[in-house]
Amino acid sequence: MKKWSYIALGIIGVFLIGFIGYLVIIFLGNYVIDKDKLVIHSTSQMVDANGKFISRLYNENHVIVSIDDMPSYVPNAFVSIEDERFYKHHGIDIKGISRAILHDLMAGRKVEGASTITQQLAKNVFLTNEKTLLRKTKEIIIAINLERTYTKKQILEMYLNQVYFGHGVYGIGGAAKYYFGKEVSQLTLEEGANLAALLKAPTYYDPVTHPTDSKKRRNLVLYTMVKNGYITQAEYNSHITTPIVLHITQQKLENGFATYIDMVISEAEKKYNLSYDELLSGGYKVVVPIDKRTQLVAYELFKNGNYFPGTDAGAEGAFVLINAKTGGIEAAIGGRNYFFRGINRVHVKRQPGSTIKPILDYGPALETGKYTPYSILPNEPMSFGNYTPKNFNDEYSKNITMYDAILQSANIPAVWILNQIGINYAKGFLDKMDIHIPDQGLSMALGGLQKGMTPLELVKGFSTFDHDGDALTPYVISAIYNSNNELVHEAKVEEKKVYSPQTAWYMTKMLKGVVDSGTASRGAFYGDLAGKTGTTNIPGHPEGNKDAWFVGYTPEVVGAVWMGYDKTDATHFLRNGSTYPTVLFKKILRDAGREPTTRFKKPKNIIDLASPINMSPIANVTSRVSFTPFGLFTVIINWTPPSDKRQQYHIYRVSNGKAQLIDTVTGTGEYRDTFVNIFKVPSYYVVPYNPQTNQEGDRSILLKPSI
Repeated sequence: MKKWSYIALGIIGVFLIGFIGYLVIIFLGNYVIDKDKLVIHSTSQMVDANGKFISRLYNENHVIVSIDDMPSYVPNAFVSIEDERFYKHHGIDIKGISRAILHDLMAGRKVEGASTITQQLAKNVFLTNEKTLLRKTKEIIIAINLERTYTKKQILEMYLNQVYFGHGVYGIGGAAKYYFGKEVSQLTLEEGANLAALLKAPTYYDPVTHPTDSKKRRNLVLYTMVKNGYITQAEYNSHITTPIVLHITQQKLENGFATYIDMVISEAEKKYNLSYDELLSGGYKVVVPIDKRTQLVAYELFKNGNYFPGTDAGAEGAFVLINAKTGGIEAAIGGRNYFFRGINRVHVKRQPGSTIKPILDYGPALETGKYTPYSILPNEPMSFGNYTPKNFNDEYSKNITMYDAILQSANIPAVWILNQIGINYAKGFLDKMDIHIPDQGLSMALGGLQKGMTPLELVKGFSTFDHDGDALTPYVISAIYNSNNELVHEAKVEEKKVYSPQTAWYMTKMLKGVVDSGTASRGAFYGDLAGKTGTTNIPGHPEGNKDAWFVGYTPEVVGAVWMGYDKTDATHFLRNGSTYPTVLFKKILRDAGREPTTRFKKPKNIIDLASPINMSPIANVTSRVSFTPFGLFTVIINWTPPSDKRQQYHIYRVSNGKAQLIDTVTGTGEYRDTFVNIFKVPSYYVVPYNPQTNQEGDRSILLKPSI
């Protein structure tokens, strides 16, 4: 009797535990399911500052399609190959699981999946791809509750609009457009089967790259449709021989904006706490500071391999451009073949090379008040402890002005001046820009950093020179309006004082010189442009480079172009340096109509910087004694006058073996020394003098005037 009592109690216990478990599943499922993720809301859109439509705001090629607009054989193809018992189970398929386990045991490995369409929907929408028991448990709980909440038709529609088809395409609407250039309603039976064939492995069964495997899988889908009674044997026989005819339709507009869209999504989440799902499906209008023409011009030019001098077609690049007054990002290209949610090289740290010199070396040096653009700096081989930098091509002069050091991108002066002002002092200016680098060695003067800098960080740094010394904080969202057209978020221009307006102006004039006649002079461009080139070499490889840069600005915009490989090795490197990004930067702005019509404007109450005086050597110097009515005997010295009328000359008189500076003349080729003692005529020599640098040139020969 006791035995049967125990059995009864056990049965009751099992049912009780099962009932409690069922209640837990119901409770947890309702708690986990976020219905907002399942409902396809109105699509958010991106517009420019003038309200002109730019793009739908998504980073997956979603085109939402009602199941009522699909030919019946399309959803039937998916059910047949993915979950043939879809209409018989309640979220999980016990029979299917049992069959899969048996097949796996017989094969000694996992050969068959057992997830239902409902489970796949649960995983795609609510869960990650981690392979853990907890995730699988959550998947089952959510699937059961989805079946309780929605009809089979609703679940299948949501599934078909969520699933991934490869090539960055999500949802059957986008897939029909991408692969066949059609609406879903126009798909043929074999085309629908072809799309269903992709789901098991979109890469392996890709009809573009693996047409044979794709066709075999398509025919398997057609076979399962016969087996499940969705098509006849005759239909199967007539379609399995049909070749796959693709009509690939690239969504060029969206691809051109892919980097920008991803940056908008990221900024909305980080800055405004708008989740990915909420932003993309909430019917928002996002106003962005984009310049559509510049964005698409850059996108097209980045496809042209002639601008990327790599050892193969895999050389990469990045481009970013911000407004010089607000910091709004007007264009961004994260890579030559950037795809949604890809590697955005606008944010990838690379060695900046010489582009760091203006913001780390020379800008801070000017701020000390001890240096000017025409200060004389050493430019000869020297060591700094264990560090011995070299100039490009081992070309040196004894000394050089700061202006010419920037123009020629000489390395010795940059390292010397950083050593003079102090590393911590110089890094303090980067800190003011919210650019933090851990380095402490003098190699940082030339861009030799542990982690490097991103293109956007360099643009932020150079914005200080184009914005009276204040660093701008770049942004991609100007404003966000909700579905009721109510303003919910708005960007503010963020400025941080870094340099004085005087330093900013000095740097602008010097960097304009770099473009006019220095290392960035290649490439056609009309209008004011200032900037700096940068190249990082491969040690021991004189002909190869890792990174090539140009960072520059006009009165209207500040931008950067980086080129290189994601991973540089013995067979993947740049064959040339900074000329290529310089030319490409100018080409983008020129083709986009962005050559400025205004000039750089000097801030009020600061000192202007005249162009450098290049001293002409003394040539054709002669002297004679002449009689003049008012000067009696006069020594007249002549030489070839300078082309730059600002150049000065020191006149020295030599008497009794002693030389005396007697006068300074400017912009001329003649000097007269009056009232000379005709019985004791002195000797003379002339020395060219640069009033900007306080330097004398080579003296003339000693002149003994003839009578």
